[in-house]
Amino acid sequence: MADSIFAFPSGGEIGATFDLKNGVLSVGGVPLLSEVPANVTFRSFSSVVHSSPAPPHIFQRATRASHKGGFIGFSQKDSDERLVQSLGKFTGRDFVSIFRFKTWWSTQWVGKSGSDLQMESQWMMLDVPEIASYAVVIPIVEGRFRSALNPGTAGQVLIVAESGSSRVKTSSLHAIAYVHVSDNPYDLMREAYTAVRVHLDTFRLIEEKSPPPLVNKFGWCTWDAFYLTVEPAGVWYGVKEFADGGFTPRFLIIDDGWQSINVDGQDPNQDAKNLVLGGTQMTARLHRLDECEKFRKYKGGLMLSPNPPKFDPKKPKLLISKAIEIEVAEKTRDKDEKSGVKDLSLHDLRIAELHKELEQMFGGDENSSPPKGGCADCSCKKAAGSTGMKAFTHDLRTTFKGLDDIYVWHALCGAWGGVRPGATHLKSTIEPCSLSPGLDGTMTDLAVVKIIEGSIGLVHPDQAVDFYDSMHSYLSSVGITGVKVDVIHCLEYVSENYGGRVELAKAYYKGLSESLRKNFKGTGLISSMQQCNDFFLLGTEQNSIGRVGDDFWFQDPNGDPMGVYWLQGVHMIHCAYNSLWMGQIIHPDWDMFQSDHLCAKFHAGSRAICGGPVYVSDSLGGHDFDLLKKLVFPDGSIPKCIHFALPTRDCLFKNPLFDSNTVLKIWNVNKYGGVIGAFNCQGAGWDPKEQRIKGYSQCYKPLAASVHVDNIEWDQKQETAHIGKAEEYAVYLTEGEKLFLTTHGSPPISITIKSSTFEIFSFVPVKKLGGDGAKFAPVGLTNLFNPGGTIQSLLYHESIVKIEVKGGGKFLAYSSRSPNKAYLNGSNVGFEWAAGYGKLQVSIPWYEEIGGISNLSFIF
Repeated sequence: MADSIFAFPSGGEIGATFDLKNGVLSVGGVPLLSEVPANVTFRSFSSVVHSSPAPPHIFQRATRASHKGGFIGFSQKDSDERLVQSLGKFTGRDFVSIFRFKTWWSTQWVGKSGSDLQMESQWMMLDVPEIASYAVVIPIVEGRFRSALNPGTAGQVLIVAESGSSRVKTSSLHAIAYVHVSDNPYDLMREAYTAVRVHLDTFRLIEEKSPPPLVNKFGWCTWDAFYLTVEPAGVWYGVKEFADGGFTPRFLIIDDGWQSINVDGQDPNQDAKNLVLGGTQMTARLHRLDECEKFRKYKGGLMLSPNPPKFDPKKPKLLISKAIEIEVAEKTRDKDEKSGVKDLSLHDLRIAELHKELEQMFGGDENSSPPKGGCADCSCKKAAGSTGMKAFTHDLRTTFKGLDDIYVWHALCGAWGGVRPGATHLKSTIEPCSLSPGLDGTMTDLAVVKIIEGSIGLVHPDQAVDFYDSMHSYLSSVGITGVKVDVIHCLEYVSENYGGRVELAKAYYKGLSESLRKNFKGTGLISSMQQCNDFFLLGTEQNSIGRVGDDFWFQDPNGDPMGVYWLQGVHMIHCAYNSLWMGQIIHPDWDMFQSDHLCAKFHAGSRAICGGPVYVSDSLGGHDFDLLKKLVFPDGSIPKCIHFALPTRDCLFKNPLFDSNTVLKIWNVNKYGGVIGAFNCQGAGWDPKEQRIKGYSQCYKPLAASVHVDNIEWDQKQETAHIGKAEEYAVYLTEGEKLFLTTHGSPPISITIKSSTFEIFSFVPVKKLGGDGAKFAPVGLTNLFNPGGTIQSLLYHESIVKIEVKGGGKFLAYSSRSPNKAYLNGSNVGFEWAAGYGKLQVSIPWYEEIGGISNLSFIF
């Protein structure tokens, strides 16, 4: 960040676009909001922001676009901790928005009126076809107040500003929302968040931060494989299965279950026992800042010995199955109790029996316990004397050479229930949780119910720096290179006594950022359960990667059998539309999935072109290595796009979930071409009345879609802008295995896509070569979902084409005629050319010794 302060150039702004006059907020002369109350104000960007410590190029970018935006404020008669203000009304105008459907998760919503908005909307983009433009309204923070948009009656748009503490009140806010306009919706979001960044100076844009190396790699997360039963032997054999299958993960995330937690009323020095499912640990608190007993007891060299402990891959699934039985029995008991049933003894007896069975399943297995006497083999003498997580990470890296990063999970407050008072050197107090009225419009969530039930053991914000450094410095010292920080957006529950939600968040995020810089090279943190503007506006000064979707659900937690399918489409909508705003600030992470799931290929297709890391949460024995080969190189790297995937313009104001008409189309770019993924996500979505995501089975059907080269926003990356000006393109359909030519003037490509399936279109500019004018376009390795991502470099020289390709498989190019010769790494190589289709193909092996890189040349 720049140290000096840059001021706007004198002379004032030119051509201000927004205007608030006579109760109408207009843009370019077109009314956006009518009946704007007299107490609402609009001020231009440059009248509010006179200087900024932002880097010069970012400040200058905001300056150049300053005439396009400004700030909305308001004043009221009485001070309050929660102010609700109408900004005016609109009807009959398309909008797309993002709203919180749970405390932690946000998703897309469309409508035509202010009354169509959902509670806790994070922003709203309006279509303004009268001037071929788009306008965005972004509620932000001001002082100690944070804001969100809510629906009003008769088309009203409400803004709600709240402090989160009855002790923090105000009656006026001068810049509580930002508005911006542009003729390009993607430029709009970048310019708008640049302006907000310059104004607030509380976060940094993605371009100001380095992403962690794992964004280019394949990884494994332990969550769905083990849930809370995760332990060293299971993790070891899990990594080994991938290595044996040809894919050593380049990063590993040891998810929830590794920490030292216990529940109030239990022995304060003992770990909670026999935890399995998420939910059972949500009232537990940290009682130590290091690993739990099952990791602490690991002895160095144990897994490297000639007779390592065995592990039954069936055991986690059996434990999970039994835990689900208990959960169902407890829900049935609760349901009967609420309905007025007096005698619950049979329920209680059954639940007790199930718990006993679960305890027996845990206690009856000795396979995962260390053998008596340890290991005396010379192969593990180097680790002798080492125990716990340090020994375990050492042994993992000793055996699995490609494993670069090992992350562990923790909640923002330490554990779900925070830190147990008196258990550590930190000052922690049990804080009761209070939900904002805005969250009344969100979906019922077990995590929220449990957190409210148990309260949070909150470390005093004055100790936030010490808190995170104490945890992270230890983790770093034992071989952990990063953390997945979850349950992030819970501070608003407990902000009453700490100056409100903004002040409490600033203290915690400051501590997190400082620790990240000190202990994890500034990049080793994946944020999760964080999809609220508080976090993005206050907590991303250092954080550079985060989840853009809800969890991958392998089945509907509410038991709807259709949910196995339709929930997968919902996940993609979360990710695609959230990336519109989150991608300005963090690198979008589309989350893990399971490679053997019924919809695994559906997920794999989206991950292939999402522009982020690819990782799975496979159970032991639950892999589809053939599918993974379409996503991952043998060295664990991935053929990644160079931007992050976003919805195409013709999808922005549509409902790809349950309008029975719209196929989700996402675009991205590679170094030498572009891609469009068309995904049929229809079949489920948000129900405002029931306040939950539910199935719309009538929408689960094949749909027609059309794709055009102009759907790709080539100019969003400077290095690909020239590709969008090509005269002709080769198009390859990954699933249909079709190759043909198209131009900007060609009609759209029509296709029908079945439910929970997709097609990926690769567009590559056609080059006319010297000599006889042969036409050529390299597609890449077609055995991968993103063939264009395999092309590392491309050089045309008269009648010679030189291509650097990573990977092994079938290389495809469009060629108007057969080349005279082809060379692979300097040697003649055979090729196939189909005259009728222009398909030129060469088989390329994976060359391990040169990192899978091959040099391919064609002479015409």
